Amino acid sequence: MLALSDEQLQFRDSLQRLLRADYSFERRREIANSTLGWSRETWRQLAELGVLALALPEAHGGFGGGAMDTLVVMEECGRSLLLEPYLPTVVLGAGLIARVGSSTQCAAILPAVGAGERQLAFAHYEPAARYALDVVATDARRDGESWVVTGAKTYVLNGIAADQLIVSARTPKGLTLFMIDRTTPGVQLRDYPMYDSQRAADLRLDAVRVGAAAQLGEEGAAAAPIAATIDAAIAAVCAEAVGAMTVLLEATGAYLKTRKQFGVPIGSFQVLQHRMADMLLETEAARSMALLASSRLGTAGTAERRRIVSAAKVRVSEAARFVGQQAVQLHGGIGVTDELAVSHYFRRLTMIEMAFGDVDYHLEAVGRHLFE
Repeated sequence: MLALSDEQLQFRDSLQRLLRADYSFERRREIANSTLGWSRETWRQLAELGVLALALPEAHGGFGGGAMDTLVVMEECGRSLLLEPYLPTVVLGAGLIARVGSSTQCAAILPAVGAGERQLAFAHYEPAARYALDVVATDARRDGESWVVTGAKTYVLNGIAADQLIVSARTPKGLTLFMIDRTTPGVQLRDYPMYDSQRAADLRLDAVRVGAAAQLGEEGAAAAPIAATIDAAIAAVCAEAVGAMTVLLEATGAYLKTRKQFGVPIGSFQVLQHRMADMLLETEAARSMALLASSRLGTAGTAERRRIVSAAKVRVSEAARFVGQQAVQLHGGIGVTDELAVSHYFRRLTMIEMAFGDVDYHLEAVGRHLFE
C-alpha cells in the first residue's frame, strides 16, 4: 500500500500551517499582481522550513529526500496555488545538477538553492519541438577554451528571475547541458505571465560565450538525465494537481451547503450529490496515480518509469479537467470570476494538463513504451 511516512506527514502539517497563515488567496492575488510575480518573503520562509533543501543530497546541504518528499511539497503547492518557483528551481534545475553535475558544481550551487539564495531555470523546449524532448536545434560549438551557444528556447519557467539557466544544446557529440548566468552577454529573455498567473520566458542565445566550466555533465550524454528530470517534474505537477483538486472539492461541497434554491440548500439535490461523488472519485483516482508515479521514479527501469509517468499524466489530466469543470459549473456564473478562488484553481489545472505533454502526447507515449 502506498502511504506517507510519519515524518512526511509531520512535515506536511508544518508546511500547511505556514501557508495557511501567510499565503491566503488575497495575499496570492497581491503577489501575482506584483512586478516580481512571486514573494521573496515566502521564498525565505520556505527555505527556513527546509522545503527547498528537502530533496537535495545530504552531501550538499540537503536532507536527502526523494520523490515522495517532493510529492508532499507539491501537493501543498497545489492547495495554496503557490507562485514561488519551487518546480523550476528545485525539481528541474537542482534535480538536473544533482544528477549530472560535478562535485564542484554541486557544491557551488545546491547549498545556495537549499538556503533560498539562488534560483534556477531549465531552458530545453524549443518553438518547433512542442513536447518532444529530442528536438533541439540550439547549437554549441567550441572556440578555443570556450563554448559558443546559439539558439532559441520557449516556455522557460522562472527564466527572468533565475540566477542561472541550464540550457540544452547540440554539440558534435550530441545533446549537452550548459549552465549560463542570466546576465551573460547575448542572453535575451522575454518574460510573460501565463494563464494561471505564473511566469515564463522565451529565451534567445545570440552567440553566447561561456567557459569550459559551464558544461554540465558529459558532452553528448544529456538525453537520459533530461528525460529523468522531466519525468520527475511530471510526477511533481501530478501531485500539485491533486492538491488543487482537493481544494476545489472542499470549496464546492461547502458552496452547495450554503447556496439555496426553492428554499433549500442545492446540495440536497440528488443530481448534484452524484456530481460531487464523481468529483471525489476522480480526485482519489488522481491521487492514487500521483502516488504511484512518485513512488516508482527511483526504482523502475527507464521504459517502465516513462510508461508509469505518462499513464499518471493522462489520468491526472483527465481528472483535473473533470473536477475543474464541475467546480466551475456547480458554482454557476461566479465560478469564472477573478474574485473567486475557484477560477484560479481551474486555470492552474488547465495549465498542468498541458505542461510537459498533454493527454494525446502521453497516451501515445504509453503505447510506445509498452514495447520498449
